[in-house]
Amino acid sequence: MKIVAVCGFGVGSSLLLKMSIDKALKQLGYDFESSNTDITTAHSIDCDAIFTSVDLAEQFKDKGVPVYAIEHYMSVEECKKAICDLITKYGDKVDLS
Repeated sequence: MKIVAVCGFGVGSSLLLKMSIDKALKQLGYDFESSNTDITTAHSIDCDAIFTSVDLAEQFKDKGVPVYAIEHYMSVEECKKAICDLITKYGDKVDLS
């Protein structure tokens, strides 16, 4: 599974979010791939889910993958909740390896 963290420029906020995603994945025992990028590039990346801000989430409604609006980028708990939701709702549709 590949999760992409997205912010406007793909540098600061998305990197913080990616770090929280990585910590959450480790705590949950998953070895999924994660990356961070800007909003423009994110539209062309092949991924299984997008984690982004509440403000940007709507821009990915037609991407065809689950989009999680994360309010607190440094919250590992919020990322864990989103990852668990992703696996529960979409685990049969994505590669969990």
